Amino acid sequence: MRSVLSSFQQVFRNVRYGIIAGLVALLVFVLATWLPNLGLVWQITKSSTIAFSDKLGFLLSLVGSIQTNFTVVSASYTIIIALLFGINIAMLTYYIRKQKTVFKGAGTMAGFGGIVSGMFGIGCAACGSFLLTPLLALAGAGGVITFLPFGGEEFGFLGVGLLGFSVITTGRKIQAPLICKTSKHE
Repeated sequence: MRSVLSSFQQVFRNVRYGIIAGLVALLVFVLATWLPNLGLVWQITKSSTIAFSDKLGFLLSLVGSIQTNFTVVSASYTIIIALLFGINIAMLTYYIRKQKTVFKGAGTMAGFGGIVSGMFGIGCAACGSFLLTPLLALAGAGGVITFLPFGGEEFGFLGVGLLGFSVITTGRKIQAPLICKTSKHE
């Protein structure tokens, strides 16, 4: 755990990575709050009869829907997913720049898995998981989600877990030596 904290200090000592993390987290959060009303967002932004200031005011007011359209649990993991997503992107960017080569690893796959499962878990109290429900309905498994103990919120928890694992794994990789260890043969 100490190496992860050292990585945080190393990465976020540079303001650029803090800005990356903040902007990505904000973007993910805003998109998550807009998802339940995506059709309306599209109509408002496309409309030529609505003033730009009114469009902007409406879009900003939708961000406040986190209080009304989300349960406390779903709002919490949506915020955590957005924060972890931003941190993950900033740390991966730092790591890639540090390595200057193509890399493979469990942290990258866990980050991708966390992003995907986090997206499946985003949704509001009224309509449930925004992305998962339509996909399950297409597969004819709409009723399956009712058998899950938390009604599909498991995907949000899974997203938080995988993104957290990815941040920890990336933090450890940042502290790892840039060269491979060799073994001595007797």
